[in-house]
Amino acid sequence: METRLRWAGGAAFIGLSSGGHTVVMDGPAEGGGRNLGPRPMEMLLLSMAACSTYDVVSILQKSREEITDCDVKITANRASEHPKIFTDIHLHFIVSGKDVKEKNVKRAIDLSAEKYCSASIMLGAMAKITHDFEIHQAD
Repeated sequence: METRLRWAGGAAFIGLSSGGHTVVMDGPAEGGGRNLGPRPMEMLLLSMAACSTYDVVSILQKSREEITDCDVKITANRASEHPKIFTDIHLHFIVSGKDVKEKNVKRAIDLSAEKYCSASIMLGAMAKITHDFEIHQAD
């Protein structure tokens, strides 16, 4: 895997993925940013959540669950001193679908957290990561 990052002035950066996709990241105004995109640490959280959600959706689909949506709310705290690493991260999954079984959602989240999601397993080496979920049943 090879990616590129270019400084775009101030606290802005343009990332180029190996697949040719671009993403803009920027810092807050007090750090020289212009709020052109998410902060790099926000990107870490979003990336971890996307990795985990991909696993959860895939596992639920393989379990023949009729899911129609999966939303994740991520909350995190960082250390107060440098390096300001994440100390704890919580992912709250909101799974929607028809007759979705609680045991299958729990299993999917556990498998992602313990076996499949490289991003959360890496971040979990430094931060305490917790999960919970709710299910919205469709008619």
